[in-house]
Amino acid sequence: MYLCDQLIKRYRQMPIPVRAAGWFFVCSFLQKAISSITTPIFTRLMSPAEYGQYNVFHSWMGIITIVVSLYLCGGVYVQGLVKYEDVREEYSSALQGLSFLLVLAWTGIYLLFRDFWNALFSLNTVQMLTMLSMIWTSTVFGFWSANERVDLKYRRLVAITVFVLLAKPLIGIYFVLHAQDKVTARIIGTAMVQLFAYSWMFFAQVRRGRKIFVWKYWKHALMFSLPLIPHNFSMIVLNSSDRIMISQMIGDDVAGIYSLAYSISLIMTMFNTALQQTLEPWRYRKQKENRQEDMANMAYSTMILIAVLNLLLIAFAPEIVRIYAPNDYYDAIWVIPPISMSVFFAFMYDFFASFEFYFEKTKYIMVATSVGALLNIVLNYVFIPIYGYYAAGYTTLVCYIVYAVAHYLFMKKICKEYLDNKKVYSVRILCFISMVFMGAGFALLFLYQHFVIRYSLILFFVGVLALRRKKALAYLKKLMRFRTESNC
Repeated sequence: MYLCDQLIKRYRQMPIPVRAAGWFFVCSFLQKAISSITTPIFTRLMSPAEYGQYNVFHSWMGIITIVVSLYLCGGVYVQGLVKYEDVREEYSSALQGLSFLLVLAWTGIYLLFRDFWNALFSLNTVQMLTMLSMIWTSTVFGFWSANERVDLKYRRLVAITVFVLLAKPLIGIYFVLHAQDKVTARIIGTAMVQLFAYSWMFFAQVRRGRKIFVWKYWKHALMFSLPLIPHNFSMIVLNSSDRIMISQMIGDDVAGIYSLAYSISLIMTMFNTALQQTLEPWRYRKQKENRQEDMANMAYSTMILIAVLNLLLIAFAPEIVRIYAPNDYYDAIWVIPPISMSVFFAFMYDFFASFEFYFEKTKYIMVATSVGALLNIVLNYVFIPIYGYYAAGYTTLVCYIVYAVAHYLFMKKICKEYLDNKKVYSVRILCFISMVFMGAGFALLFLYQHFVIRYSLILFFVGVLALRRKKALAYLKKLMRFRTESNC
């Protein structure tokens, strides 16, 4: 009891920004954690083909969302909340109105040519209309949650997030168990939860703002969001094109197996997100103080940490797949290593891209993303017919390596233009960390069928980590100190 009282006391003494940041991170973590926990249930309730169709639906939704919603609830809305702070309620109401009009217009366009769109996306009318409703409710929630974050009001946000995260899988399981078309049933279940949990937010913000059309706000949002379509589209293509192309070129059952491998590998993005949220304010402070060289050691340390975590996932991939899904999905183990390595390079590039964001060189970001997405499509088109869905994991890895290299080169260009050609990171150290990580990852891949040797290596590395635990704990404490300082 004493310990609990002390923890509660410390929690209450925390500054509101730190407390809110912690709860916002918990929400982000729960979204991925519950998705990971429920995956083994749905892989047993749905066949590989059905699981593949469901994941392809979400891949298409990610792409269609860019055009239908323009991501109005993202950066432009947060910027507008600050820019139009004195008329925030009116601004929020107007953007809700613009978002609703966009969804309504695209729904009309879909209904006029629904046979064409259904054939293009390989979806039926119910699925397409449900998708459009999900895009609208997700955008509504995006507006409302951004407003809550700006005001540091985390209690309602956490409560609604937890409700939705629990309701989606529970309703989904019930619908899948009682339906012939399990894919459509799961989609409808998700849409119903979102409509119930989010739609009231639209009416609440419109009622407070009282205006759904204000040309000044609409113009500001459109001028900001339209130029970002290529970047947003490229990011979605980079993350989703492989599953769509596997489904179209080979079949939904194979897409389901690949989707499972992709979902398992992306578990590591939870740690990516946590570390980036911790370090981002600190990095920008170093940029502002013109002390970019201080960023190097922290970058190397966190890259090594992410590399080790991904190696653990790669090492136990056969056992994890057996837990997550029946034997029909077991071939997913061969795709997990390259996708996990992609997660590492996705983490790495952020250290370089922070220079582009700080100096507002967004065109560099767009170029790097577009090159990565285009290369992904070309490589998938060439190699999937030859090597099957296994190729998609390796094309994803190649594209993320190219993506990281492109951002590094743009960072070098910025350093030359604005920082007197300052050398922030050592290419030799970056290459050494990357090569050791990839070498260890592929070594573990080749040992998947040699249980004794693989576990001997795992025990050896665990022993090394145990001997270095004091240094690891000191490093984690240092990270926590950076997080606290950054939020003060």
